[in-house]
This record gives sequence, structure tokens and C-alpha cells, in this order.
Amino acid sequence: MWKLQENVYSKKDLLIFSNYLKKSKKLTQGEKVQEFENKFSSWNKTKFSLFVNSGSSANLIMIYSAKDLFRWNYQDEIIVPSLTWPTTVTPVMQAGLKPVFVDSNLSDFSFDYKQLKEKINNKTKAIFVTHILGYPANMEIIKSIIKGKNIILLEDCCESLGSKFNNLKVGNFGLAGSFSFYWGHHMTTIEGGMIVTNNEQFYNLCILKRSHGFARELPKKYHIKLKKKYKKINFNFLFLSDGFNLRSTNFNAFIGIHELKKLNRIVQIRNKNYKLFINLISLFNKQLLVNFEELNNYISSFAFPFVFRKKEYLKKFIKELIKYKIEYRPIISGNLVLQPFLRKVTKEKFNNSNFIHNNGVYLGNNQFVDQKKLFLLKKILNKCFSNF
Repeated sequence: MWKLQENVYSKKDLLIFSNYLKKSKKLTQGEKVQEFENKFSSWNKTKFSLFVNSGSSANLIMIYSAKDLFRWNYQDEIIVPSLTWPTTVTPVMQAGLKPVFVDSNLSDFSFDYKQLKEKINNKTKAIFVTHILGYPANMEIIKSIIKGKNIILLEDCCESLGSKFNNLKVGNFGLAGSFSFYWGHHMTTIEGGMIVTNNEQFYNLCILKRSHGFARELPKKYHIKLKKKYKKINFNFLFLSDGFNLRSTNFNAFIGIHELKKLNRIVQIRNKNYKLFINLISLFNKQLLVNFEELNNYISSFAFPFVFRKKEYLKKFIKELIKYKIEYRPIISGNLVLQPFLRKVTKEKFNNSNFIHNNGVYLGNNQFVDQKKLFLLKKILNKCFSNF
């Protein structure tokens, strides 16, 4: 059996976690959360990090904070990918902004960069790029497209923890980036996510949005000034912004600190597996697309993507996967605009995203994938395509 992800916590890990639970006097958000944030900032080479309860919540806070900071108006336009997870798009809609969709490309799965340039107009306020399956988007092209324009860049890095473009880790190219620590991702805190930014004003807004708008959540250096400004309001119940409750806990942060120590090794194993995968599928280039971009960039492999040139190939492949009890998924959610909740938002057709939607799946790549599983994969591909 080949799962998308195995149980990543060993018996030793669970003993460490249970001992923390027994000894800790505070499990809700506190000092451990701040410690995890500081260590993640050091790891990702980012000034500020904010721990939240999911990558999706990270996206939600980023959009609402950017909307406040830059005073975006109702139905201002945010460019989003057609190939992405729903919660890259839904926060845009929930904030009263207009998502403008762009097709994907068949190399790094990010935007069709030519179409991205064409979709920008004087209503465009931001571009929300997704780094997909561990492939960094071509940030050089995207930055050149928006150069000289008053357009904010946000990054969804939830599947690409540790990916680099031109030796800079994703999440550092624009205003902010989001990461996910869901169980199937590079590292897990059971549930959890992180916002990273180098902009202190934006960071402070995110702090407020995470926790009801509470002033007391801000760094202590701001407290005295705020207490003087709002003398008539109890500082412990001073709300400076609208907000949510999207906090995580000290316990999840403790797990995050523990797992962060393993992350570089896990990324190395995934990337070693990925190179073997690329060598394998290169033997089947008549049936599969294999031109996944590497360029001078550092991939932090999330999964093994298969994009078949013909749908009949995919059907044969899936039949074998089911036979051998190998879990598979669409490539993210396929073409997102085909989903029922977006039918009233756009009726555009996106050729590349449709092709990926109809002809693509991925298998899990994780630290438990070994030579035995890759040999089985080769056996399956040989069986599927021996007559082609």
C-alpha cells in the first residue's frame, strides 16, 4: 500500500509530545507559539512569521490585512490561478474583492505568464501566485510583469515549503506568503499554518486579524502609546480592527518546533525521490509530459505529478493504481473554475488547466517513499504502456 502520507510521528515523538502535555501549564497560544514563529522566520529567512490554525486561515488573514492596508474597494480585482486550492480564491470573494482567473502552464503549473500579463489592468490590485506541488513559480517573469505598477504580490506556498527561486525561499518575493502544516505536507503540526512577511505594518495587521482585533496581541512596544490614545477603554479589551479567531496553540507550536528540526532532511529525501521519479517517467515521454521546470531553481518536492498526453492512458494508469492500493489525487483540485461554487463567477475556459484537470493525477512523495515503491511504479508504467 502506498499512501499520500504515512504516520510521521514515531513512538519517541509521541512520548515527547505527551510529556509536554503533562508538564505544560498553558496549552493555548503563548510563548511556545512565539518561539515557533521566531524559529520559522530564521529557517525561511523572513523578518516576521505568524502561526495560525491552517494554511487556509493564513490566506484569509493575508487578504483581509492587505485590503485594509492598501484600502482596496469593493470588487477591486485580484488575479488568481485557475489551477489552485479553493482557499487561495475564496478569501478574495469573502473580502468583497473580484477574483480574475488566469490559465496555468504545463511546466511549473503556475500561471500562463503571457495571459497573466494580458489580464492586468488599472483595476488590478494584487496577484496571488501559488507555488504548486513544490515547484516555485517563475518569480523573475512575474516581477518583471508588475515592475513599475502599483500591484501587490502575495504567495501561496502551502505545497512548496523550502522551495527556492534564484536562491531565495518562496514567501519572500512579495508582501507576504502562506504555508500549511497539514498532515500530508512537508512537515505537520497536526493542523496549522504560517504567514511570513518582511513588512512590519502588515505583520501587525495580521496579528490583529488573527485574534479578534485585540490590541493586547501586538508587540509590547506598542502598548504604552495605545493605552494613552484610548484611555477610556480597558486595554485588555481594546479592539483596533475587525478580526477572527484563527489562533493555534502552544501544543501545536511545540510540535512545530520539534518537526522543524527534521525539515531539511525530509526535503532532501523528497528531492532525492523526485530525481528518481523524473528519470523514470522520462522513459515514457510518448505517453507523459515530463518537461517540469527545474531551471536554476530549487524544488522542494511535494508529490509525483503525472500528466498524460491522452486520457485513455490516465484511465489505464488509475486502474493499476487501484489494483495495487496506491492513493492518488487530482493535481490540486484540477481546473478550479469547473467547480459549482464558481460557475456564477466566471465562464472562461482555460485550456491548460482543463488538460491537467482531465489528464493529470499525482501520487504522494514523502520521506517514506523508497526504492521498492519506485520499482513498483516502474512495473505499473511498463504494464500500462507495453503496447504503445
